[in-house]
Amino acid sequence: MNGPEGFAAHDGRDGAREPRIPPPRASVEDSGLPLPDFTDPGKPDPVPLELSHDVLKSLLGAWALAACSAAETAAVEEHLGDCGACADEARRLREAVGLLQRPESLDLDPALRTRVLESCLKRRPPRIPVPEWAAPYDAETARLDALLQDFGDAEWHAPVRLRWFEADEATSRRTTVAGVIAHLLSVDGLVAVALGLDDPLTEAAGGEPAAVGPAARTDAFWRTSHFPPTRSVRAPWREQSHRLLRTVSFTGGGTGGLMVPYGDFGLPLHDAMLDRSFECWVHAEDIAEAVDYPYEAPAPRHLHRMIDLAARMLPVALAERRRAGLSGAGRPPRLVQAGEPGRSLRLEIEGAAGGEWLIPLDSPGARGSADLEVAHVALDGVEFCRLAAGHVPPEEAAAGQVGDREAIRDVLFAAAGLSRM
Repeated sequence: MNGPEGFAAHDGRDGAREPRIPPPRASVEDSGLPLPDFTDPGKPDPVPLELSHDVLKSLLGAWALAACSAAETAAVEEHLGDCGACADEARRLREAVGLLQRPESLDLDPALRTRVLESCLKRRPPRIPVPEWAAPYDAETARLDALLQDFGDAEWHAPVRLRWFEADEATSRRTTVAGVIAHLLSVDGLVAVALGLDDPLTEAAGGEPAAVGPAARTDAFWRTSHFPPTRSVRAPWREQSHRLLRTVSFTGGGTGGLMVPYGDFGLPLHDAMLDRSFECWVHAEDIAEAVDYPYEAPAPRHLHRMIDLAARMLPVALAERRRAGLSGAGRPPRLVQAGEPGRSLRLEIEGAAGGEWLIPLDSPGARGSADLEVAHVALDGVEFCRLAAGHVPPEEAAAGQVGDREAIRDVLFAAAGLSRM
């Protein structure tokens, strides 16, 4: 019988219990045994279960989904080293799981920035807030800048194809990521000039008069640059976007009557800023596609404003198609005085950014009328925007269509005709 550690109970001649001091323990070095490992051993490796072939085969689906316990996983993986048929099946299941999973974007939720700012501004309102009508431009330029900030030289020179529709034909120009930013810089300069700011094209063109119109300005910028655009174009583009936002903020939103010339047409400042936010998003998608990176659509309330701008521009686009002899919008137009109801197409946009618009078909000055509705078209919000950007052919637009087919075709082609370089 043993007592406490270090003592052994035994009877001496006098019957008394005497303590016995144990001999000193030999050191590990003296014993020749390996030194113990005092690091954290962590969890021990699971012991594989002994399961039949049929049971292990039935676990392959759960294993591919990483839904097995540690012991089951160990048993399956040990089995896969011995059974070729199960190993092939396991590989196919893992590949199928990969196809089921959507690629996740590393970008933050597009609405996160807006929510954080709103939360902050509730506690401390800004001295000079950005006008609500300029918020989409603020958000889209910030998102594009976040995409660009980690680009290396290879990404800046990645090929990009700018696409749009012209005279009912798909058109494109080849450039690079840096060339796209140069394009945005030069066209945003139209708004800068209207606000009395410096024109980025003046310096690039060596002091020559600035060109008017998006395509002409872009060509002038590319042509007069001493070298093809590189990452150095990012800084002036971002600084210009900041200047635009500061300027419209200091005006207190009171410059809505100011017109921004686009060459053969003009837009009020509010709409021009919305147009630039739309172009920024569309070309950010072009860049993301070129570097194989996912990119989300704008926040729904900003996307709704972009859709509304395109819908308001459709009557003028329809009139221009008639003048060019491209269409008759279903039948010869009848004269409608400005503000009077006319034949209309109901444009229904689905999704969180959606809504309904009655598009007058006979005259830009006519008023859309539900009583004179001759056709109804339904599209997803992002799909409609990509149609208006010239990225989706009108014939392939995923649209629900009811009514006058020629009027529907005319409106879809007019929407694609809103696009430009």
